[in-house]
Amino acid sequence: MTREEAIELLEDKNLPLEKVKEIFYNFKNDMEIVGMVAMNLSQRTSVYDKEKGKSPIMTELLIELSQVEDMGSRWAVAKNPHTPTEILEKLSHDDINLVRALVATNPNTPVNVLNRLFNDEKIVRDGLSGNPNTPIKLLNILADDRDKMVRLRVAENPSTTEEILKKLANDSDIDVSKAAQIRLEKLNEKK
Repeated sequence: MTREEAIELLEDKNLPLEKVKEIFYNFKNDMEIVGMVAMNLSQRTSVYDKEKGKSPIMTELLIELSQVEDMGSRWAVAKNPHTPTEILEKLSHDDINLVRALVATNPNTPVNVLNRLFNDEKIVRDGLSGNPNTPIKLLNILADDRDKMVRLRVAENPSTTEEILKKLANDSDIDVSKAAQIRLEKLNEKK
């Protein structure tokens, strides 16, 4: 198989994973193809359907991709819902802050790693605001963040408590306030 054929095949997100794996191992030193393998895997997953795309081959490729020099590949692994927790733990120490920030957003990231990432730089801490596994004490702190997008993600986070939502419902930013009010209404409907 030529490089051009491999690139063309990887554009198909329905390409059998066995073929994606074969291409990866045949072109492991070609960072463009490695990046395309990572993107192909990303397109097969869904934050809404946790089982979509899950397979032993997917896991094997995610582990392999977590070790490549291409930042975009590690980025794709960090956000993938099928990435094993031990790989997320490893990537939480990555030199690239965007990789660590995506680890912070991944719902599979262990709570002890999320707690540690809270002490990282701002872009990484911001990633915690939308993660449903972020501890409540951290969501409470993030609800007071100067960045409106952080507060908005806290308001939309399904784990945010009613107490935090009430605080955000009075936020000076209309989008944050509205998001919190909508979540409060939904909570009250369930009662």
